[in-house]
Amino acid sequence: MSESLELIRGEEHPKAPALSKPRAFIKSYGCQMNVYDAERMGDILALEGYDLADSADAADLVLLNTCHIRERASEKVFSELGRLRTLKKARGAEGHDMLIGVAGCVAQAEGREIMRRQSAVDLVVGPQSYHRLPDLLRRARNGRVAETDFPVEDKFAELPPLSEQRIRQRGVAAFVTVQEGCDKFCTFCVVPYTRGAEFSRPVAQVVADVERLARAGVREVTLLGQNVNAYHGEDERGRTSSLALLIRRLAEIPGISRLRYTTSHPADMNDDLIAAHREVPALMPYLHLPVQSGSDRVLAAMNRKHGAAHYLEIIGKVRDARPDIALSSDFIVGFPGESDADFEATLAIIRAVDYAGAFSFKYSRRPGTPGAERQDQIDEAVKEKRLARLQGLLEEQRQAFNAASVGRIADVLIEKKGRHSGQIAGRTPYLQAIHLDGPEELIGQIVPVEIVATGPNSLAGRRVNHGSSAGECPT
Repeated sequence: MSESLELIRGEEHPKAPALSKPRAFIKSYGCQMNVYDAERMGDILALEGYDLADSADAADLVLLNTCHIRERASEKVFSELGRLRTLKKARGAEGHDMLIGVAGCVAQAEGREIMRRQSAVDLVVGPQSYHRLPDLLRRARNGRVAETDFPVEDKFAELPPLSEQRIRQRGVAAFVTVQEGCDKFCTFCVVPYTRGAEFSRPVAQVVADVERLARAGVREVTLLGQNVNAYHGEDERGRTSSLALLIRRLAEIPGISRLRYTTSHPADMNDDLIAAHREVPALMPYLHLPVQSGSDRVLAAMNRKHGAAHYLEIIGKVRDARPDIALSSDFIVGFPGESDADFEATLAIIRAVDYAGAFSFKYSRRPGTPGAERQDQIDEAVKEKRLARLQGLLEEQRQAFNAASVGRIADVLIEKKGRHSGQIAGRTPYLQAIHLDGPEELIGQIVPVEIVATGPNSLAGRRVNHGSSAGECPT
């Protein structure tokens, strides 16, 4: 039919090829919230006509979605920008325009410095303003733009709805940010300055997002927040909802089989949330509850608002409510003024809790935080030695937890194809990565799997009869 129309119109020359769509490459650093933000930026750019590129070399727009928590975060960003500047110059010599943007927490904290030091950057946008990307990109094509003010409008209300196609592309497990910002002002942390005060999304908004995910085949949702258990969103009747109430509401959504949340603060770990771990089957038996240090003196200097005994009391309540629960945490070694005795207290709390996993770091000065101004900084060599000891203990515990899983049966959510032909991969309720032989048709299903071996970073399993039941957490 199209050929007939062309003949009627007298077209005697071939049709001009369609213009290719612009491509964007988003490189994300840091936490799960940055992963979520990067996905949402991708959704915005898709509506603006962009395809996603696999690398910066093939992109017309490159966005670095940065994290300010890790050591030498700014230096890593500037190093990457130096490489991108060279690439941008080469692309320009070939007649291709290229925009470079810096988003995220480094952009929020050091936007002016980025614009001053790196002329190749066209756009700087903070984590609370990326919903304005379409307008910012249009302005950036006519001149450099920086947007790091905290907007008045609700960012989440301005973001485009998730498309079912894009949800399916991302798999059967998804992140949903429900809370941002923090009011705790720990003396080592930049989050209150880069993400702002605590903000909780309305219950109806979160429910709508999760219902949309469920309709597209998502089975597991992780609720995200800088201080997620401080969630206090407004429900449809104008009442304040806690995280526990939100979890109970989301657990009722058809298709959602698993719920998780991260990251939490001990000061907001209340009895209602602990009860939810006992009463809501969809809430997985894995809790990430950062303690940072086992020393009361260091915890007070960090302004953590809890002591070691209080933290252990919370752990005891959680384990009473859900005996099969597994714990993970965050640790900082070498905070200013940390003595050998303080460090030994941290090792003691690790032994007392017995963690299934953890994140641990040397203290690094974050500009603008009270900890950075202290005069009793710890020597780097001491930090290195302490971190090695701490990580050695945590790794022993992680490997022991995994080894105790061998021979047990776990309900595994199959998430994707495995590395090898005929292999599939998923996660246990305890966030352990596991691979086994099986058909791709099982992706999205929860199947009983016997754990047969453990490796450095994952488990090996085999399917068992559907009549089998999953075993308890290794203890």
